[in-house]
Amino acid sequence: MDDFVKIGIIGDFDLERQSHKATNEALNHCANYLGIKIKIQWLTTESLERNIDHISGFDGFWCAPGVYKSEKGALNAIQFARKNNYPFIGTCAGFQYTVIEYARNKLGLNDVQHAEYNPDASDLIITPLSCSLIGETRKVFVNKNSMIYKYYNKTEIEERFSCTFGLNPKYRQWMGESGFKIVGTDEQNEVRILELSQNKFYIATLFQPQLSSLPTNPHKLILAYLTCSKEFHLKRY
Repeated sequence: MDDFVKIGIIGDFDLERQSHKATNEALNHCANYLGIKIKIQWLTTESLERNIDHISGFDGFWCAPGVYKSEKGALNAIQFARKNNYPFIGTCAGFQYTVIEYARNKLGLNDVQHAEYNPDASDLIITPLSCSLIGETRKVFVNKNSMIYKYYNKTEIEERFSCTFGLNPKYRQWMGESGFKIVGTDEQNEVRILELSQNKFYIATLFQPQLSSLPTNPHKLILAYLTCSKEFHLKRY
């Protein structure tokens, strides 16, 4: 039996991007805190465009912030994680593309697009936020009747953001009623956390928990994600 929990990060690693370095660092110090041995591998989006059976050996997936070289590859991996009930978290751009994947492949909204890359498209599900959240720390209100509440054990949290795009409000009710529940909102009641409650751990956050996680104060959401990934790993053997 392999003692290492394998985490696949969906994204194209950029050494100059703070959020990418922070993702690696947060996963490592949270794993150390839990006493879990992990192996981290970044999965380039171009490598995920066609046959993705090679990623089945991972125990959890994280869709990273940033620009993806292949939208198709990123969406393929997100769909694989969702349909096969792998522990999954998507942050910032990971949130945005998790929404797109679900809308296209689960709800049948094949034409939905991201306003940053297809601003003239007729059906935009990801649109500019009312104000930029780059470098901002903001309050988020957590629904008490959610799985994520169990990880935080509080209804009001503060999180760090670095984004300018989010869920188009016109899709809010549709997403919630379909099962991808809105479980976190900000002070303007805009969507900040989505949760697919029928999966063991499937969460998308517009904020980046990796930016505020520290070795001396590891982020509760990342601890919960790794704990679930370890449980997934153990059940495979």
